[in-house]
Amino acid sequence: MMGVLNHLSTLLLLSLLPPALSHVVVKFSDVPDCEKFFLDGTTPNLPGILVDGTVQDQNRYKPICQLFKYIYRFATLYDTTNRIPVFSAYTFTGYTKGRPDEPWMIEPQLENIDIKEMKTQGDKKVKELNNNKAVTHQAVDTDYELNKMKLDRGHLFPCSHAPDDDAKRSTFTLTNAVPQYEKFNRGSWKTMECRVRKFLELNCKDNNDQIKAYVVTGAVPSHSNTLNKRVNIPDHLWTAYCCYNNNLKQWVAGAHWGENVQDTKGKTLNPETLGALEGELNKIYNVGVKVFHDKCPRTVVLSVLEDETGRNLESVEEVGKKRVRERSRERSIKMARRTGELKECDEEDGCDCDCDEK
Repeated sequence: MMGVLNHLSTLLLLSLLPPALSHVVVKFSDVPDCEKFFLDGTTPNLPGILVDGTVQDQNRYKPICQLFKYIYRFATLYDTTNRIPVFSAYTFTGYTKGRPDEPWMIEPQLENIDIKEMKTQGDKKVKELNNNKAVTHQAVDTDYELNKMKLDRGHLFPCSHAPDDDAKRSTFTLTNAVPQYEKFNRGSWKTMECRVRKFLELNCKDNNDQIKAYVVTGAVPSHSNTLNKRVNIPDHLWTAYCCYNNNLKQWVAGAHWGENVQDTKGKTLNPETLGALEGELNKIYNVGVKVFHDKCPRTVVLSVLEDETGRNLESVEEVGKKRVRERSRERSIKMARRTGELKECDEEDGCDCDCDEK
């Protein structure tokens, strides 16, 4: 009798718990711990895909609250037709060095497997519940292994931006990766991730002097270019950040994008405004694209510049005018450096962004 009562008590307690372990969800707002990855809970607007937080084609696009070791780490909108993410969103709060020895994982719920957390494809329970059937709604390791196209598993939420070891491990899910040409992934994109990381660390501090920035990174699918005749190879990758700068007492934002092709020697990705990125995405998704909440500025970018000594300097640059006089730029940089409003960073500060290769 006591055993039955204990069992009933357990069921009652479970029924009172919030739906926090619902990993693949209808809306990101269904899980408060997932909604926090978006500034003021405002998800990107991508016409035809995600509008006002509602997925337009729920059979194709799946919001995933990425759960690893019972903690939500980031959020992903996944395209089960192209088998790549539309975007991943995360909050940057600092980072730790090193690449974990973590096998790549999949999202069991995309295959209707009742496991509420990312797992490896070879996981015993995954295989058992899937009756050893093929994984059909997402990319798998065999899509990438031994490919002759020189494609990496390119992180959208980069391992090198994760605050601790478990968070790093959580980025190694194939629902957070796209086929990315290796010289692009290990070249200009990696360098950009590295510089943005240093910039966020130095310049994105809230009123409590804590590092915090909102980041969304996405991929624009190609029309027919595929890996292993299954996984779409995107034409472009893009990323944007928005954060509060306590020194400037204002919100700042910036963006980058690049074509997914093998890098040529010396290729760099220039910082752009959030408005410029949304303008580019409007050409693809039609008018109405909005990556961040309205409080994020569209025409000003806190950008990483490089002076004649090769040192990286952050400055506030207005980008409504296409030409900025060099003298004005030099004066603004010197003034920002003198007042301490903006921080300097050196290449010698170090970046372990090789964490994201392959």
